[in-house]
Amino acid sequence: MSVIFESTIKMAPKSREEWYIELKDTISGKTEICKNLQEYSKKVEELGADYGGHVDEVRWIKDESVPLHVMDVVRFEMSKLQRELEDEMGKPLISEDAS
Repeated sequence: MSVIFESTIKMAPKSREEWYIELKDTISGKTEICKNLQEYSKKVEELGADYGGHVDEVRWIKDESVPLHVMDVVRFEMSKLQRELEDEMGKPLISEDAS
């Protein structure tokens, strides 16, 4: 059984700027709403704990209502979080061999 999470970027109702991530555990069906990437990171860790911290895949989906400028903001925030985690760990999250 593969542990797969689906992460869907969506827009808050009646907003052109506020976004959130709907995180779904495809095995249990449990869904979490994350208002930012820090909350998302914490929820992934919490859901992953049910599987001993092992997650096989995270599928990213963009809701059709999400405008490109919001995706740019999300990408920037993800890049910033990745750099912070790499600084904390003292090594890259993704090895160059994996690309």
